Amino acid sequence: MALGKKIEVAKICAQCEMEHSADGLMDQMCSSDFVVKMRIKEIKVEHGDRKLIGSQKKKKLLKPGPLKRKDTKRLVLHMKKGAGCPCPQLDSLAGSFLVLGRKVDGQLLLMAVYRWDKKNKEMKFAVKFMFSYPCSLYYPFFYGADPH
Repeated sequence: MALGKKIEVAKICAQCEMEHSADGLMDQMCSSDFVVKMRIKEIKVEHGDRKLIGSQKKKKLLKPGPLKRKDTKRLVLHMKKGAGCPCPQLDSLAGSFLVLGRKVDGQLLLMAVYRWDKKNKEMKFAVKFMFSYPCSLYYPFFYGADPH
């Protein structure tokens, strides 16, 4: 072991570090403008951000929110400051993903990404009861503001 050398370990970004419980997923769905089940065609890195480019086919809007038809034709989701994130969910682009995000100034910002797993009971429960869950009106974690 060499002394004096500092090993840089990339920190997992907030979009990939989300809680995988049904309650955590439901809270994220509430705080997101849109929720989409989709396939990811490719990932590009630009200016310290990561862009997830959705496949033209195989997407299902679970919560469309402010998304317009032109937004869904070619979904490009931006992970702000996510270029160096070792996101374990995005190790392989095979299969589908549950993507949660917000539309800000015409850009689709990625809030959370999960690998779609049909056998995951927490995910099945959250998606099934997404619209009947009592969402609170204020989410300081995502807005970054203090309510007082």
